[in-house]
Amino acid sequence: MVLRLVQWNLKARDQAAIGRFWAEALGWTVFTESPVATAIGPAGFVWPDPVTACLDVIAVPDPETVEGRVHLDLASSSAAHQAETVARLRDLGATPADVGQGDVPWTVLADPEGNLFCVLEPREVYRDTGPIAAIAVDCVDPRAMARFWGAAIGWTAHEVTGDFARLRSATGTGPYLEFLRTSGARTAGRRLHFDLLPEDQGAEVERLRGLGAGDAARGDFPWRVLADPEGNEFCVLTPYR
Repeated sequence: MVLRLVQWNLKARDQAAIGRFWAEALGWTVFTESPVATAIGPAGFVWPDPVTACLDVIAVPDPETVEGRVHLDLASSSAAHQAETVARLRDLGATPADVGQGDVPWTVLADPEGNLFCVLEPREVYRDTGPIAAIAVDCVDPRAMARFWGAAIGWTAHEVTGDFARLRSATGTGPYLEFLRTSGARTAGRRLHFDLLPEDQGAEVERLRGLGAGDAARGDFPWRVLADPEGNEFCVLTPYR
């Protein structure tokens, strides 16, 4: 099995502006830009990187505006760093968001198009993740989601309970993939989804179906759109040659 998470795909009305926002937010650079897509990654990034995933912002006329299931959690190294990060992001155009979080040590913000994300307080577990601590997915069954995604992309489980599960790349680098049990159903996350790179697209699609994935969309495009067991869409790209 060779199937890698190579990028997170974010839909936006103004993909250039949102791409620039996230490049500044993460300290990354734009490495590919076209009228319909802006891709950002760490300095010197060359796609597809064997270890690091990038963020690909795609122009869509009317992306969903509802609160989705998937969001980014940004890391901080100290209370001062967290406060500085929040202030810097607000200067870039982020706005505070109230999702009923109450009195919590992290800060919830929205980017200029309303995509929610969090700036976390310093936590030891995220000390070496880089600017993105985790990709957080709200779900019904964290155990089942961890089983599916661990098998799908070969990531290692670091913590699995009935309420929370945490995976990370087998290389021990980059952000975690986390699943959090939620009490209320939310619209499946379609504004932010995962793009996976296979060596054999057909074989990987069949393997993913065997793990519990379903077909999510059909159309005249080279990638395959599937959904995980809780309906979160993701794409299996064509092999890179």
